[in-house]
Amino acid sequence: MTTAHASASATPITAPGRRLTGTLGAGAIVFMVVAAAAPLTVIGGGFPLAALMGNGAGAPAMFVVGGVILLFFAVGLSTMSRYVAKPGAFFTYVGYGLGRPAGLAAAWLAILTYTTVQIAVYGYLGYTLGAWVDDKTGLSLSWWVWALLLVGVVGVLGFRHVELSAKVLGVLLVAEVGIVLVLSVVILVQGGNDGISVDSFKPSVVTSGTPALALMFCMAGFIGFEATAIFRDEAKDPERTIPRATYAAVVVIAVFYTFTAWSLVQGWGSDFADEIANDYAGFIVTTGDKYLGTAGAEVINILLMTSLFACVLSFHNVITRYQHSMSNASLLPSHVGRVHESHESPHVSSLLQSVTAFVLLVGFALFKLDPVLQVFYWFSGIATVAIVVLMAATCVAVIVYFTRNRIDAGLWRTWIAPGIGALGLAAVTWILFANFPMLLGDVDAEGNPTLGALTVWMLVVMAAFPAFGFAQAAWLKRRRPAAYATVIDTISE
Repeated sequence: MTTAHASASATPITAPGRRLTGTLGAGAIVFMVVAAAAPLTVIGGGFPLAALMGNGAGAPAMFVVGGVILLFFAVGLSTMSRYVAKPGAFFTYVGYGLGRPAGLAAAWLAILTYTTVQIAVYGYLGYTLGAWVDDKTGLSLSWWVWALLLVGVVGVLGFRHVELSAKVLGVLLVAEVGIVLVLSVVILVQGGNDGISVDSFKPSVVTSGTPALALMFCMAGFIGFEATAIFRDEAKDPERTIPRATYAAVVVIAVFYTFTAWSLVQGWGSDFADEIANDYAGFIVTTGDKYLGTAGAEVINILLMTSLFACVLSFHNVITRYQHSMSNASLLPSHVGRVHESHESPHVSSLLQSVTAFVLLVGFALFKLDPVLQVFYWFSGIATVAIVVLMAATCVAVIVYFTRNRIDAGLWRTWIAPGIGALGLAAVTWILFANFPMLLGDVDAEGNPTLGALTVWMLVVMAAFPAFGFAQAAWLKRRRPAAYATVIDTISE
């Protein structure tokens, strides 16, 4: 393995028309990765589930716990981005730290992660948009029709320069964050349902029920922020922009989730548990109707759909750049790494991702899967488990990389923070695997998780992707040693 200084200055793959460029600032990158986290969707969907199945009114505190764990992870990620000046993110960092085979395994697990979460959201968005249009116009179409139309819209935006997507995401993100903040402020100004309290953060409330399950759902709300490093080649001054964007994304997401979730608890007070139990799916809209009136509830409902759209657009951009980096590392066909002459976008990779989404959604439609209970919950469950595993592996890779190469980047940044992050993420991984059947709805008559056929099948799918990465590494090492030698190197500054 090369040293840090060699890795940063190694001869990059510089074939004409294969390198991404841009002038994205930290703010634009934060907009894209926070949009991927879909704040309104998390507060309207993930938070009610965290409260219902977890620790009730103590659920807001779990966003704090998740944010702290991910801040430790972000320290290692940002430090690695300074010394390994490559845009491959997970697979590059894991490869430099734990070896090329592990890097390839991480690459394919990352593709699984972002593809499944995007497909999950397409299912939910197709269903939600279809129901809304039916209610307003009487036009009734299957969920997958709307989902496929949205694949086309996202594909057009993804084909063009990333700054167009950044502007679209910026507008949508401001709108969805704005309405939730307005709702939160109105709740607090009106004194909530029973007055304002901080009981949600009391140890007795936080530890009530099943806080581990609450943490599981809250951690899922952060998916996407870690993708800051994948935009390295399109960033202005990446040495400063990427770390700033990474820290800002974690802090913004954690503070927003914690504040708004706590405010929603205040909105129902002593009635919170009953309201969540009776209407967790429509919780955010019902709360909006209570405090903002019918018009406010309608705005929230519309922005919930735009939040989901922003999410799929953001993940589309992330996946296309992962595929672009993998192509330049000889893991995917060479033409996937081509860059459009005028749009300066990974247009072939974007088309590939659009086709992938199209084919999967058509397959789900043919098998008549439910867009919410099956497409959304099944595949978001896979993404949640996979992303936490990737983060934990990255923390370990940071420690190994800096230790092996004897690089003095500070004990805090190379050992302490990544080590704490790895321990926290390992604990979350254990929680996720222990409750994975519940994410898939694979439970017995009493509602307890059970290792049924669906869970086994999903675990096999999850294991198959990194297994393919290890197999591909072995094949490249034996049949294409020159490509294997640079397999974790991608186009760099």
